[in-house]
Amino acid sequence: MTTMPNDDWFTCLSRCEAVVPCGSGQHVVRWEAGALELDNHADPEAERVLAALGGGKARCVEVAEAWTRHAADLTVLLVGPRGPDGIVVGWEDVDAAGQDGRRGGGLGPGAPGGPGQVPVRRPSTMLAAAMARASAQRSQLLQEHAEARQRRTDLLSLLALGPAFQVRLAGQVVAAHAGLLGEPDEQGRSRRPALTAALEGRLALVAERWIGIDPDYVKASLHAGPGWGSVELTGRGEQRRLQVSLPADWVARVWACGLALVGRHLVVAVDRAGWPDARVLALPAPGAEPVLLDVHARGGSPAGPDGEHPAGEGSVGESAASDGPHWEI
Repeated sequence: MTTMPNDDWFTCLSRCEAVVPCGSGQHVVRWEAGALELDNHADPEAERVLAALGGGKARCVEVAEAWTRHAADLTVLLVGPRGPDGIVVGWEDVDAAGQDGRRGGGLGPGAPGGPGQVPVRRPSTMLAAAMARASAQRSQLLQEHAEARQRRTDLLSLLALGPAFQVRLAGQVVAAHAGLLGEPDEQGRSRRPALTAALEGRLALVAERWIGIDPDYVKASLHAGPGWGSVELTGRGEQRRLQVSLPADWVARVWACGLALVGRHLVVAVDRAGWPDARVLALPAPGAEPVLLDVHARGGSPAGPDGEHPAGEGSVGESAASDGPHWEI
């Protein structure tokens, strides 16, 4: 089995599409081979330039910019889906958030430069310094407020694309950090806590379907080194505990691709990636020896990132209402 895969994490994923209200119409946003494509915008860069010169920016372009800004944002793993249903957000929620932000962004009475402020003539040196500090603090607060508002709108817009895009974004974020565990992030923090929480939160729901264990009794750690890791079940009854150690990129290569549970087997690694056929390494039960399984994806039927629900006929590719293919042995 390949222990250090050099193929892209998304090789086991088909394209997916979402319909986005843009201008006076409905436009298609498409994800394919790890990239977001705007089918109704021939030159997004030119539209960005026009928007910078004072023109309006198309929502599709805004969504693509938000995707780029958050493609390595570990916060996505906290707000994104952990199970098959995804996070339900509508474009009306995005619009409401934007309106709230615009209403709350003005200058208040008494604020430096705001209405109701009495001008001070020839301020003393001390007073001038105090006013300068207050102005700088207010500018910083306004900037932080604007950034927080932009971040909220970004994340709501990305969630509004639907479950298929949500799991792909989570996979992209994990893939961006999984190979850098020994290095601090841009804020100087360790990447391990966020990636461990992302692994445990998603794996716990898969384990519940796999062996019926309470998700609260599943504990995960990040596996490093050769091999796929380990899965150990201890105790009986209410004392059962599942201890799992898997590579950080399991969330991207397995979970986000809908491969986590196939034929009542827990998939721990992808041996040969591909769409619609792949080969995976999977466990029939905790403590058992892993086996190689050849699996086939049946179109874009509505299966969650943990797989395992009734298969149905579907077209290749996924709609916004579908968050993964159904994989079969």
